[in-house]
Amino acid sequence: MTPYLGLGSLRGASFSEVLIAMALIPIALVGAMGAFHTAEQTIGEGVLANRALAMAESRIEAKRAAKWDLLLVDDLNYDGIHEIVMHDDGQEGDLQAADGVYSARKELDNVLLTWSVSPNRTGPQRLWGYVVLQAQAQFGKTDRRRAINVTTIRSNPSFVGQ
Repeated sequence: MTPYLGLGSLRGASFSEVLIAMALIPIALVGAMGAFHTAEQTIGEGVLANRALAMAESRIEAKRAAKWDLLLVDDLNYDGIHEIVMHDDGQEGDLQAADGVYSARKELDNVLLTWSVSPNRTGPQRLWGYVVLQAQAQFGKTDRRRAINVTTIRSNPSFVGQ
C-alpha cells in the first residue's frame, strides 16, 4: 500500500506558465494563418495562369480551324454570330494602323486576351500565302502583370504561289 502524499505532488501549472502559453499560442496561430494565406494566393495565381493559357490556346485553335475566308472574324461564344471583325486600323487592340497586322482584344475573367493575324504579304486575303497567328494573355494584378504568348503559322490551303 502506498502512503498518501497529499496534494503537493499533484501540483498544476502556475499562473505565469498559463500566461506565457496564452501569449505564444496566438503567435503560432498567426504564423499558420499567414502560411495558409500565402498558399491560397499561390494557388489562385496558378488557376489564373492556367485559365489564361487555355484562353490563348483556344483562340489560336479557333483561328486554325476556321475557314480561310473567315480568318479575320471571331465568334467568341460560338453562337454563329461574329462579335469581332479584325481590322488593321490601330484601334481595339491593334497597335498601329496600316502595319499589316490585324489584331483584336477582349477581357474575359480577369484575363486580357489579345490576338493577331499577320499575313506574309500585303493585298487581298486570298493572295496571302500564310499567316502568323499570335495570342497573348495578360493576367495578374496591375503591379505584377504576367503574359503568356502562343504563336503558330497557318498556310493558305488554296494558295498556288506567285
